Amino acid sequence: MRIASKLLRKLLKLAGLSMLLLLSIGMFAFGVNYYMTTCFESNIYHNKTDIPKNEVALVLGTNPLIYNRYINPYFSTRIEAAVELYCSGKVNHILVSGDNGHPSYDEPTAMQQALIKKGVLESDITLDYAGFSTLDSVIRSKKVFQQSQLTIISQGFHNYRACFLAKQNGIDAIAYNAKAPFPNIISKPEYREYLARCKAIIDTYILNKQPKFLGEKISIKTT
Repeated sequence: MRIASKLLRKLLKLAGLSMLLLLSIGMFAFGVNYYMTTCFESNIYHNKTDIPKNEVALVLGTNPLIYNRYINPYFSTRIEAAVELYCSGKVNHILVSGDNGHPSYDEPTAMQQALIKKGVLESDITLDYAGFSTLDSVIRSKKVFQQSQLTIISQGFHNYRACFLAKQNGIDAIAYNAKAPFPNIISKPEYREYLARCKAIIDTYILNKQPKFLGEKISIKTT
């Protein structure tokens, strides 16, 4: 009986600690998401008419295809948003940054080809083949491509984190929201973004995480 009583007390103590841990994690996640969506709202634009002009836009990469067959709507809407700003004179040059970690997978080239098909001059596009994450893309835009002022292009839920990372790395950034492919549904990428924002805080303030690759500086020539 005594053994069972001790075991029960230990289990209750463990359950209490687990609940406290889960509560702390939940409060941290809520605080991080509230901070990013509140503090960076003024950096984000929904209308091309209202957004200020910048010389260079940074388009954040994503998989061009779903199931290696269907066009990814997150990809196509980012391309459309970049073309909108370019054709309206809100940006003069487009830096496309994505994953090219394997010869068979090349986000930057796919973005370049899609932009050219829609009328963007090849000379007005620069490719970053080592944008393996949002952090990599943002930091490399300054440390490699020497840009301290940018217009970031991605979906709205993604742009808050991108603007946070830009500010932490000395980049004066605004963001333009590409259309939401599923406007009335909270999609899987949006759910993942809640945790990605928490990771961005840890990467920045605790781990001081840096891009996987940097390398020599590359000049972007704008007109």
